[in-house]
Amino acid sequence: MPKPDIHRMIRVDQAGEFGATRIYAGQLAVMGDRGPHSAEIAGMAEQEAQHRAKFDALMARRSVRPTALQPFWSVAGYALGAATALLGPEAAMACTAAVEEEIDRHYSDQLDELEEDGSDPELAGMIEEFREDEREHRDAALAAGAENAPAYPLLSGLIRLGCRTAIKVSERI
Repeated sequence: MPKPDIHRMIRVDQAGEFGATRIYAGQLAVMGDRGPHSAEIAGMAEQEAQHRAKFDALMARRSVRPTALQPFWSVAGYALGAATALLGPEAAMACTAAVEEEIDRHYSDQLDELEEDGSDPELAGMIEEFREDEREHRDAALAAGAENAPAYPLLSGLIRLGCRTAIKVSERI
């Protein structure tokens, strides 16, 4: 088995955590601090900011370059968050559920690769810890009515497709 590309993993994971902070920023800009689920979203945003800070530090320590698309992800993430919040609180939760479902899958794939190789227990530990937080976010979003969003299957499918695309592109660029 080829050795995992650790720099690629760190780059894409940092980009994902950055994108998540931007999605939540867009949602909170629309919903304010008194909207339905605002406190929950703010709590999730804080966790994502902590994840990002840990990936930022890891990138600096290991000389990993960020994705060149970070400015694009900043705008795209914020726009996705704001747009789903404009559709209503359930759509904002649908966005969270869809994004976190893809991140759970992505982190699980990375963990499988890292555990098989065994070469980077620090990164594997971070990913395992963060994956559990992402699963909690997904479950909280579903419990908050994500599946009641207008056109939920379509909305969720489009967001998940966008996440898969962003992952593939951010790994490389």
